[in-house]
Amino acid sequence: MMKTVSVVIPSYNEEAYIENCVRSILASNYPQDKLQVLVCDGQSTDATQEIVKKIAEENPQVVLLQNLNKTTPFALNLGLKYSSADVKIILGAHSTVDDNFVLQNVKVLETMPEVGCAGGVIENVYENNTSESIGLAMSSTFGVGNAHFRTGAKSGFVDTVAFGAYRKEVFENIGYFDESLTRNQDDEFNYRVTKAGYKIYLEPNIRCKYYVRGSFTKLYKQYFQYGYWKVFVNKKHGAFLSIRQLVPPAFVLYLLLGFLSFLLPQTIQTLYNAGLSVYFLGALFFAIKTGNTLKSKTQVFLSFLILHFSYGLGYLRGIIDFIFFGKMPSAKAAEITR
Repeated sequence: MMKTVSVVIPSYNEEAYIENCVRSILASNYPQDKLQVLVCDGQSTDATQEIVKKIAEENPQVVLLQNLNKTTPFALNLGLKYSSADVKIILGAHSTVDDNFVLQNVKVLETMPEVGCAGGVIENVYENNTSESIGLAMSSTFGVGNAHFRTGAKSGFVDTVAFGAYRKEVFENIGYFDESLTRNQDDEFNYRVTKAGYKIYLEPNIRCKYYVRGSFTKLYKQYFQYGYWKVFVNKKHGAFLSIRQLVPPAFVLYLLLGFLSFLLPQTIQTLYNAGLSVYFLGALFFAIKTGNTLKSKTQVFLSFLILHFSYGLGYLRGIIDFIFFGKMPSAKAAEITR
């Protein structure tokens, strides 16, 4: 018997994307009588809700839920608790899925009983030249390390995926998403998934498209928040979720130590400059390898710097706020950047 599936989509002011997102799920090759789409909207002020309501009139398996708390983890939990499906998939409103996205996720869970969460690869869709360059940087191992759901470099067991498909018993056993986290709630949840003994499996044939942010300013704010909230998650669990998260803050510290290098012996200064040169030459090499035109290569290079510096700076700020001063996230820190 085919498993029932619910796809949970948090949304807020997504009128430009939500219809394509929902209809891509409805167009999938999974039996429609086993499929449910739950759009959990955070009180949108644009036409998002009207669009979803119109689709729901034609497709009763589409349900609009009101997320009065507005943030992403509340939206996720609203849909997950509403659903009684065998498999529950989370998805971003900026995404569209391939025809076999749902079916492939279910197949992984059916054939691999040790897997509690399945996921695939994100294919970037570019809205302008800047977003293309950002997407190329985010698909490079130099840009994001071993985040295989972005690079598509391997299939197998991983520590996290972007849009996971979970067995319903996972939520029954470990609970739901941490509603105190504006960012990194999926990383934190997947950490608990693996800690509980489940495996997370990445299958490259599971594919969805994601519309990449179109400005360097938005990219900077997004990754600053990722780094900042990662520290809060680490403190809650008393553990690092992955080793790669430590590389950007180490890079920023390295840059800051450069201001003191003039006080050090010439040999140390030379070693410092050599280390810095290695990084910039690496960024230049991968930018040239990744970019398509001179402008693209330049923007990919800049994207590398923004990804690493903003994440690292946010992480260090998180250490100061959460570790040294024992603060809780402020209201401003909880604001979603878009």
